[in-house]
Amino acid sequence: MTEISLEPGHVVAVLGTGIMGSAMARNLVAAGLRTTVWDRSEQAAAPLADVGALVAASPQEAVLDAGMVITMLPTADAVESVMFAGEVTDALARGAVWAQMGTIGVAATTRLAHQLGRLRPGVLFVDAPVSGSKGPAEEGQLLILASGPAAAEAVVASAFSAIGRKTVWLGAAGQGSRMKLVVNSYLSFLIEGVAETLELASRLGIDPAGLDAVIEGGPLDAPLADAKLHKMARGDFAPEFPLEWALKDVDLAIAAADGDRLPLLEALSRQWHAAVEAGHGRQDISAARLALGSQARPVVRI
Repeated sequence: MTEISLEPGHVVAVLGTGIMGSAMARNLVAAGLRTTVWDRSEQAAAPLADVGALVAASPQEAVLDAGMVITMLPTADAVESVMFAGEVTDALARGAVWAQMGTIGVAATTRLAHQLGRLRPGVLFVDAPVSGSKGPAEEGQLLILASGPAAAEAVVASAFSAIGRKTVWLGAAGQGSRMKLVVNSYLSFLIEGVAETLELASRLGIDPAGLDAVIEGGPLDAPLADAKLHKMARGDFAPEFPLEWALKDVDLAIAAADGDRLPLLEALSRQWHAAVEAGHGRQDISAARLALGSQARPVVRI
């Protein structure tokens, strides 16, 4: 195994090049960072060669000589399968930083950090889920909720600067995941609130454009809610943040509450499970609107 120093500027490896990971990789390349990518799907990773990333044939190949490894995979099982079952951790350089940036929950994050510490004590683990969807990811405007050892901060600084508008360091590894679940619970309430508000407006004969005009510029005019209101009203459910991923985060938040009741979040989980079972999981989170009764009525353009 290669030994490297804790300095920025080494290769950055991105494992997982879906909606978010591919956008991250493009911004890393654009920032002048040598970037290697891998994904289970060759079709997902191959286009990144056109922008200057090196496409690896395996995750082990991707992480060789990398000073920083980003995992942007959808579930804890996927992360564990790639990093441990796939023996990728054995291929990590001494002194490298593994930045786990997907949302996989508190328990899984803690388990991964402990497992890495046992197997590779010379590798630093950073828990750094991101807040933001497709648009902010493409623009390098993600909010990075980082937690982990202070020694890792200098290593990841240039990469985090390329993919995010702001990095907030929150303490020991695990705190980033805790904050992400809280933030995404808030986001989920906003989205379901917009969906049900539009449903009520439809039942009362209120034009969405009129609702938008009343809210615009006032204290209720939250940018995310406004964007999703327009997306729902247009009937545009192209995925920016798929509903099934949002539901996964809701369920992780409920699990992290450790048995304490969160009645609204639990009700939202049931509603979104029904939406996913109805076939809307791969559509945008705004497809929460499709699980409500009158969405079949004509859409008003605003």
